[in-house]
Amino acid sequence: MHFIKYLCFVFAPLFLLSNTPAFAYVEKDTAVLRVMNKAAGKTQVVSGKVGNTIQHDGLTLTIKNCKQTDPFDAENFFVFLEIYTKTDGRIFSGWMNRNEPGQNPLQNDTYDVWLEKCE
Repeated sequence: MHFIKYLCFVFAPLFLLSNTPAFAYVEKDTAVLRVMNKAAGKTQVVSGKVGNTIQHDGLTLTIKNCKQTDPFDAENFFVFLEIYTKTDGRIFSGWMNRNEPGQNPLQNDTYDVWLEKCE
């Protein structure tokens, strides 16, 4: 009887935790971004390695992190970016989510930037 109580004590927390979702991410080393220059009327795809800075069309994009959801879940990508212009300084710093582009995008007078994927 003591053994059964011991088993219940040990395994009960596992049953309680089994219904909680696991949030696992796969770290990626390249971010693929779409940059729209509204003044010029053009959209281009740029990519860069995590930890690097990209100079593109008046923007300086520093990629801090890029990750994908667990491959067994619905596919989604996240990137942490810092974006600067020469005239305005830093205009964006934060996470972007590919599946929710309107949640935290860069939208200013001249540029829009959103995440395509992480590779």
